[in-house]
Amino acid sequence: MQQDGFLKRVWQRIREPLARSEMLKTVLVNLISGYLRLVYATNKRLPGFDETIASQKQHTPYIVTFWHGQHLMGTFVREKSVPVVAMFSRSADAELNARVAEKLGLQTVRGSGGRADSNNSGKGGARALITLKRALDQGISTGMIADVAHSPVREAGQGIILLAKLSGRPILPVAYAFSRCIVLQRSWDKTSIPLPFGRSAAVTTEPVWVPVDADENLLEEKRLELTRKLDAATDAAYKQLGLQTPPAR
Repeated sequence: MQQDGFLKRVWQRIREPLARSEMLKTVLVNLISGYLRLVYATNKRLPGFDETIASQKQHTPYIVTFWHGQHLMGTFVREKSVPVVAMFSRSADAELNARVAEKLGLQTVRGSGGRADSNNSGKGGARALITLKRALDQGISTGMIADVAHSPVREAGQGIILLAKLSGRPILPVAYAFSRCIVLQRSWDKTSIPLPFGRSAAVTTEPVWVPVDADENLLEEKRLELTRKLDAATDAAYKQLGLQTPPAR
């Protein structure tokens, strides 16, 4: 908890200067991306990691997804030869995340995943989904966080299900867990910051396919299916590490 409070205070102090300074953004992006590369290099990958990555190839182009708070290292769980366009929130806080992702080799588009009970057109969500669909139509895989910021955590949103329906491409649920990490207990999504010199596990499940003619009832069933499969992948990854899955709330 002390670490959690310290990190929150640091972020509050740099948040406004960061928004104003392009130089500070660049420095932080380089530091964060360098740190994530260090984490990847120094965490022993348990058996099954390479198989998780290899299994993605047979579904290309695909929609890869993680839970919020468990997604920071997601860019490393992919075949490097496969380009991925990832959606990031349009919020100011997400800008840094998007820049780090670009530094680590992803292409990005800004938007919102969409709540199951809201209209998100004002947030650029519709435009972002169109961009992702076009990428999939061109054979380029995409990435999208399953749950939506400030909605119920670890509950898949509507946007990713709609993208799968419109594109006819599968959703690949993936979990990437670490034996050593700091969990920000005061954050909405219990963000997990991995630490170097530990062990890591990556797990995927069977993909979620959404028929192009799915009605509202089937879309809801698929949303619940994705939630179950991402939970199962997350539980399996932590089980490999001999740990319990951190609570979402």
